[in-house]
Amino acid sequence: MATADLTKVKNYDYSGEKVFEKAQDFLPINGTDYVELYVGNAKQAAHFYKTAFGFQELAYAGLETGSRDRVSYVLVQDKIRLVLTSPFDPESEISHHIRKHGDGVKVIALWVDDARKSYEETTKRGARSFLEPTVIKDEHGEIVKSGIHTYGETIHMFIERKNYKGVFMPGFEKWQTEYQPGTTGLKYIDHMVGNVELGAMNKWAGFYAEVMGFANLVTFDDKDISTEYTALMSKVMTNGNGRIKFPINEPAHGKKKSQVEEYLDFYHGPGCQHIAVATDDIVFTISEMRKRGVEFLYVPGTYYDTVKDRVGIIEEDMEVLKKWGIMVDRDEDGYLLQIFTKPVEDRPTLFFEIIQRKGAKSFGKGNFQALFESIEAEQARRGTL
Repeated sequence: MATADLTKVKNYDYSGEKVFEKAQDFLPINGTDYVELYVGNAKQAAHFYKTAFGFQELAYAGLETGSRDRVSYVLVQDKIRLVLTSPFDPESEISHHIRKHGDGVKVIALWVDDARKSYEETTKRGARSFLEPTVIKDEHGEIVKSGIHTYGETIHMFIERKNYKGVFMPGFEKWQTEYQPGTTGLKYIDHMVGNVELGAMNKWAGFYAEVMGFANLVTFDDKDISTEYTALMSKVMTNGNGRIKFPINEPAHGKKKSQVEEYLDFYHGPGCQHIAVATDDIVFTISEMRKRGVEFLYVPGTYYDTVKDRVGIIEEDMEVLKKWGIMVDRDEDGYLLQIFTKPVEDRPTLFFEIIQRKGAKSFGKGNFQALFESIEAEQARRGTL
């Protein structure tokens, strides 16, 4: 499995007292700039995300714009930007990535005020360089970008766009067609989950703490996330302002193969397991996405028999939530509603979470049992449990 060079990064043991309770915020991040997926057919993938998820056309780069090695379609919905990229050269790094991993997340780009400083601060703390600070320009201004390696073949790009007024970045032109399906109410990326191999979770939690100044927001062990058959462990890392949250999962020992192990087998290494996107009206969002063909994990009806006792009074009609398979959980700050798609491609790898927060800052711990049993049912159907 391909992993970044951690020889310079300390292996922090988060089971002890050495916990970064407060982010050492030397790396201010304004938010997620974009997420780039390497895909086998970007044009068709763009049509899928427009139709099924309600993304809108934003920008395009390809042969017509002077790009000779790849084509990219940029889609947007509120604060979310997806970049879908396919290669022209069958021997390129992009082609290799797709052959090995299937369609998957390559770049998690972070919006920063100073891409040079972000690069310097992270590389001097042990990050392995992917791209030294680079300035790209056109008639709309300039963008500064730089990048570092993270788990597997996943990259963090630092994007500085304060001096740019164009549609996306140099090399792209506005993309518009006659096909304009409506949005589904998605607002922003709430968190993105990385799956790593057994024994690597603490290393990567340490990477985000030491190299990027993140804090350990919450830890889930195999007692929190387990069923009769499978288990996993997770540490949620967050930056100083809380706009970036990266749970890091690793498998735990169980009677059968966990969802993390299944992911690692089919992705052939660590990578981004799912993207959680927020909405202000999850009933509208899910009803729209279901009508457009998005498939979601099945939640057994018995889940709703006891959920009222666990979460108390909520604004939504529980029967409506049951109809759409939306789960509910509560913490000391409020409650949340969430649902998970099935994998969005043929390999059982990348999927999406739809989440609406009503004050809650947690990740649905009370739903883990029902969620994992649902995932295990899908694994059993695939013969991979």
